[in-house]
Amino acid sequence: MEISVGPARARELILGIPPLVMEHEFVPLERAYGRVLARDVTAGIPIPPFDRSMYDGYALMSADTLEASADNPATLRVAGEIPAGSVPQTGITRGQAMKILTGAPMPGGADAAVKYEATRGSGGTVSVFASARAGDGVAYAGSRVWRGGAAARAGDVISPETAGLLASIGLTTAEVFRRPVAAIINTGSELSQPGQPLPPAKIYSSGAVTLIGRLGELGVDGYNAGIVRDDPGEIASAIMEHLPRCDVVITTGGASSGDYDFARCAARRLGANALFWKLDVMPGGAMLASEYGGKLVLALSGSPGAAVLGLTRIAAPFLLRLTGRAEYGGVDG
Repeated sequence: MEISVGPARARELILGIPPLVMEHEFVPLERAYGRVLARDVTAGIPIPPFDRSMYDGYALMSADTLEASADNPATLRVAGEIPAGSVPQTGITRGQAMKILTGAPMPGGADAAVKYEATRGSGGTVSVFASARAGDGVAYAGSRVWRGGAAARAGDVISPETAGLLASIGLTTAEVFRRPVAAIINTGSELSQPGQPLPPAKIYSSGAVTLIGRLGELGVDGYNAGIVRDDPGEIASAIMEHLPRCDVVITTGGASSGDYDFARCAARRLGANALFWKLDVMPGGAMLASEYGGKLVLALSGSPGAAVLGLTRIAAPFLLRLTGRAEYGGVDG
């Protein structure tokens, strides 16, 4: 066991624990935000699936508008209209334009779309008051993702935009990694559960609530495993009780070197492989990291603020890797 290590070395030691293989599950896209993809997603169709107008306006040939301006508009004959969701029944030729709605397929022959605001229709013609270049106002088929291309990669965190892209290729669910689970055991004979009458010389335990919130931000489901008094045997028993049902065990309190700091004694009773004890930083320097059965057992400060700081500064890369993220932060600082 290394003693009084720096943050970079502490992260390195924890990341040295071989990553657990997390199970996969399918979740509806509506509930997939923040989850981590477990497999690459290949697009079965291009997105967009066809060349489409980005505007309500007119589809035309850019060559017909080369000299167009506010003082010298190009006048074109309107050959028809394409509402969104309709297939063009004909294309256009030189000197023609076709009224088009946002998202509608471009007609054959057209290479640009101009906004209504740059035009004025009159009878069967339209005046165009600005020049257009080929490609203006057109979202080309496959410009976002080609058919057979990667819509998303394993390890990506699903954002609202990612979920929308997956829906646009016809998916309703995403295959994601199971969220890791962390048990939080609060140690200290002075602690009392919130919601109960407060006995003399006791304080309410708040560390679990604070840590569960921070774990949730990291993509980990934390749960309150209760309070254990200052007794190494009871602490070790509580850790052993919760290890089978979670991926990480976190204890609060008892990680320093006082007479009632029993985290190291509990780790020895477990037979855990202690990685390091204490950080050469403050606050949050009271910390013991151990490995047992391939799982991280982390003893943090009894101060909720210092515990969250230690968790964030030291354990976050390991926890993010545990969620399946491709990017989980390097070992620096």
